[in-house]
Amino acid sequence: MESDNWIVQNLQSALNTWNDKLNEIWTLLTQDPATFKGGSIWSVMTSINGALKAIALGLLVLFFAMGIIKTCSSFTDMKKPEHVLKAFIRFALAQGAVVYGMDLMKALFSIIQGIVTTILANANLSGGTVSQLPAEIVEKVESVGMLDSIPLWIVTLLGSLLITVLSFIMILTVYGRMFKLYMYTAIAPIPLSTFAGEPSQSVGKNFIRSYAGVCLEGAIIALACIIFSVFTSSMPAVSDISLSAVTIVWNYVGELVFNLLILVGAVKASDRIVKEIMGL
Repeated sequence: MESDNWIVQNLQSALNTWNDKLNEIWTLLTQDPATFKGGSIWSVMTSINGALKAIALGLLVLFFAMGIIKTCSSFTDMKKPEHVLKAFIRFALAQGAVVYGMDLMKALFSIIQGIVTTILANANLSGGTVSQLPAEIVEKVESVGMLDSIPLWIVTLLGSLLITVLSFIMILTVYGRMFKLYMYTAIAPIPLSTFAGEPSQSVGKNFIRSYAGVCLEGAIIALACIIFSVFTSSMPAVSDISLSAVTIVWNYVGELVFNLLILVGAVKASDRIVKEIMGL
């Protein structure tokens, strides 16, 4: 039965917000960008990708010519069969990367998404939600009179505000990853065209590594949520029920916020961890 006490309701509302955001993260980590928000965003990004292919093919020729000029010291070098063959293969592969870049990126995303799915499946966890307020705290708060409840209102307001802010910071990080996936998809033809020239191919390589890193962020975020779930398998305990209601609630909220800060910090550090792993 739900409590009709405003303080209890306020705290539980903040916990419910946190739980909702955690469940939303769980959904986002397993969702294909092509189906996110009904697929409308993906449709726009693929249209932009297709439009940029024409520009990328023009840049392809430019980067190829620049590569030939920089890698061949004289016209005599271009007469050598090995140089001609190498240049032809490079141009063909770069053109294939531009034309079929979307398929290549989808394949790379599917591979890494399989890693995320495997991690979540083997964790045997449903999302790492926070449980309800302990019954001891509810009883203690409900027994407080009107005058004594004023400090509790202040503690509850501060705690609820912190929990709500942390939940939105965390979900914004996950949404940021999804937006980065869309941006990489849309702009892909331009950096992929740099593969046509040997001096400029480093741009294309960095693009592929960065895209793989963004995909891998999902695995790091999933691991952070799993570790948090195990770490907080039981909510902060009420150590001494004889303490005042303000002290009990303050201790509970403080420990809870500390635990939530750990998860938010781990989620926000996912991009830095990936950069260290990928050497970016």
